[in-house]
Amino acid sequence: MPNSTPLPKTARVTNYNDPDRITIAIQKSGRLADSSRSLLDRCGLHVTRSKDGLFGYGESMPVDLLFIRDDDIPAFVADGHADFGIVGRNVAEEFALSATDSRPPFSVRKSLSFGACRLSIAVGEDVDYVGPSSLDNLRIATTYPNITRRFLELHNLDADIATLAGSVELAPRLGSADAIADIVSTGRTLRAHHLKEVEVIMRSTAVVLQSSEPLTDDLEAVAKRLFLRIDSTLRVDESKYVMLHAPVGAVDSIAELLPGAEQPSVLPLAGTSDRVALHAVCREAVLWEHLENLKSAGASAILVMPVERMLL
Repeated sequence: MPNSTPLPKTARVTNYNDPDRITIAIQKSGRLADSSRSLLDRCGLHVTRSKDGLFGYGESMPVDLLFIRDDDIPAFVADGHADFGIVGRNVAEEFALSATDSRPPFSVRKSLSFGACRLSIAVGEDVDYVGPSSLDNLRIATTYPNITRRFLELHNLDADIATLAGSVELAPRLGSADAIADIVSTGRTLRAHHLKEVEVIMRSTAVVLQSSEPLTDDLEAVAKRLFLRIDSTLRVDESKYVMLHAPVGAVDSIAELLPGAEQPSVLPLAGTSDRVALHAVCREAVLWEHLENLKSAGASAILVMPVERMLL
């Protein structure tokens, strides 16, 4: 197995390419930074960060972190400087479309449940938009020229693409573009700049990229262990533990109403023979409507609790 003995503190901030340890690149700051760090922390990965804040030495597993700009994460993974990287699918796709080598620069090891957004075309609120043909011969500002160009080619449109590093939503107001292709989460930024969303080019969430450079057998075992924890943690986010009391004759009908649950555990209740306790892990959202339906079916004392950890 890889050597997981803690390095001397003087070495922890400089040993960026230890062949016996896995390196994961994540955002130093930005939309996915907090969620990425939280996910890995909940998987039991505890790191000591270097003074410059760019490197984290994994104390609990032979896994280190690089804290870098999101736009740099695909390049670090593609070049083999990081074994894995957590980044938006939109950023990964834009980088992959720019690659000139026929060999895929990386693969998507895992799709994650956070960072949902969409890359959309937006135009001025007063523009009469009737479909993609309305974009023909326009100038579109974007930080995602490759994905935007693919969309235009798919619809046989002849439009000019203006590549900007940021503040894309200002381009129509400044007269430097007729439309934009930008990331949308809530749409508030578009409305603030009197723009309206008219086309969704792609939908995105955070993903884990894996370098095409192969891992050793020992490090692949570490990776599988880490991804098992990630899978379990993501399941926990979507799961609730439900406990309730039910009439014996209604157990089957009540069990069918538990969202995303396998066969529940049925336990006797002290002092009664006609009622039992049901315990179940529900892997879908448990809404008020579910609770009302359970109560109508005869359930009582319904308790819904979060699940901290789960390993199947």
